[in-house]
Amino acid sequence: MLLLLPVAWIAITLAVYVVEIERQSKVEEARKADVIVVLGAAEYNGRPSPVLRARLAHALELWNEGYAPRVMTTGGAGGDPRYTEGIVGRDYFVQKGVPLESIIVEEESETTVETIAAVSEIMRRMGLKSAILVSDGYHIFRAKKLLQSQGMTAYGSPRAAKEGAWWREHWLAIRQAFGYLVWQAGIHV
Repeated sequence: MLLLLPVAWIAITLAVYVVEIERQSKVEEARKADVIVVLGAAEYNGRPSPVLRARLAHALELWNEGYAPRVMTTGGAGGDPRYTEGIVGRDYFVQKGVPLESIIVEEESETTVETIAAVSEIMRRMGLKSAILVSDGYHIFRAKKLLQSQGMTAYGSPRAAKEGAWWREHWLAIRQAFGYLVWQAGIHV
């Protein structure tokens, strides 16, 4: 019976997080900030994957609308010996007319936790205090919480959602909830 209490607590906590993640995934919070941070996704031989391209396009809209004077691209090599997600993102923005001096590149991280740690360090060094986080909706809640834990102000701005199976989105929310719970337990994966 005592063993069931921790299991029940974990299940309830995960359920609450899933509800919060799914709620946050549909909320547009973009407002004036110091930087727009695009969380990385796959790149293919120097070209953004459809997911990364959608994130970059959304961030470009925000930048063009004047939400922030800078944009930061993130993400490491992910197994590609020649390109990183961060550099591919930078190249995308340059091709779209964003001045190079307005682009910050983080290209070492491989996980969300590593990305947010690197982003917060870069922001601290540059005196930046607020960020609009651009990613897929299911990713925003966790990324915001991680950046806020570093003392930064974070606003979520999910890219336009692709119509898909509800169960896939729900599964992704469960994975993010589990990742956040594990992070809260001190395991930074």
